[in-house]
Amino acid sequence: MAGPLDGIRVVEIGVWVAGPAAGGILADWGAEVIKVEPPEGDPARGFQRMLGADMPNNPVFELDNRGKRSVVLDLGTPAGREAVLALIDTADVFLSNIRPAALARLGLDHETLLARRPQLVYGIITGYGLEGPDADRAAYDIAAFWARSGIAHLLTPSGANPPFQRGGMGDHSVASSFAGAIAAALFARERSGRGQLVSTSLLRQGVYTVGFDLNMKLGWGLHPQIGMRETMGNPSINNYMAGDGRRFWIVGLEGDRHWPPLARAVGHPEWLEDPRFASAMARAQNAAELIALLDGIFATRTLAEWAAIFDAETDFFWAPIQSADEVLADPQLRASGALVDVPDPLGTTTMVASPADFHGTRCAPRWIAPQLGEHTGEVLREIGMREPSERASDS
Repeated sequence: MAGPLDGIRVVEIGVWVAGPAAGGILADWGAEVIKVEPPEGDPARGFQRMLGADMPNNPVFELDNRGKRSVVLDLGTPAGREAVLALIDTADVFLSNIRPAALARLGLDHETLLARRPQLVYGIITGYGLEGPDADRAAYDIAAFWARSGIAHLLTPSGANPPFQRGGMGDHSVASSFAGAIAAALFARERSGRGQLVSTSLLRQGVYTVGFDLNMKLGWGLHPQIGMRETMGNPSINNYMAGDGRRFWIVGLEGDRHWPPLARAVGHPEWLEDPRFASAMARAQNAAELIALLDGIFATRTLAEWAAIFDAETDFFWAPIQSADEVLADPQLRASGALVDVPDPLGTTTMVASPADFHGTRCAPRWIAPQLGEHTGEVLREIGMREPSERASDS
């Protein structure tokens, strides 16, 4: 199961989540990803202490770094820089989410590396882009993707505090986009023989995520306000609570198509002729009354009972609102390919899969995340070098 990127070598100098996650997806797709780390390691190796005290494993780091080889190089030394340049000379892709000015100080800017190796695909993820006053501004995804892009504001009800995003939401989103961009640049190289600079940013990804709203603002000068479930203009797109306290979403986007099965499911087919609810406009004008009626009806049965009723109705679209435990227990999760068993020294470790499958060039993660510097000697010997520490001891 070599994968569609079998034979592609990626040199990654990434920290925390966004860059390593993109490298992790490429590794899942079959690329050979060499993770270059400083002597103290990628700071994401400390997630287990930050989030779980002295846990014996680090599932956050594992998700983004499985299937890679780790090489420790001190890029602050001439020997470290010599070694990383020699390694990049053998690579198809250079991938980083280090700030551009820091890379430039190390001689790893795109101008230098593309002049040295014209066939290289040079990929960089930044917080705010490569141009403009904030091009070199530090950013985690909470800052650039969540806050500055408008997502947090668009999800904040009037007078409420902004919600917090979950860990790595923007990082994993931009990593998915970026892995596709790297693959597109490799395809372009097949035609032209030349590599290129490929870039994106957390801000750019965040803006695209809420592009529905922002493009409405650009085109119409307005956008929908955040929905309030008690007054949703289309009660067929709303969340409700069953009698056992479990919540669910009904997603009847097309009123004329999806309102009749909802009316039938709740036992009120006469509502289809009721002047209060017979048209989309009438339902919007009487939304509060209709939602209150639906709340009372849904409270009379458990979610399991409603599920059987919903599923018996053609064109009734819905989904349960699931906790993390419920998601992981959902049989559709495994069936959809969203979980993968990653080989480890004792057998396998179940993890979340990266979000794409290739049915003609099947692939799967090959091993768990490497130990810090686990492959330094091995990788450098492959390119005819010794570890900088070995060379230092000879002098």
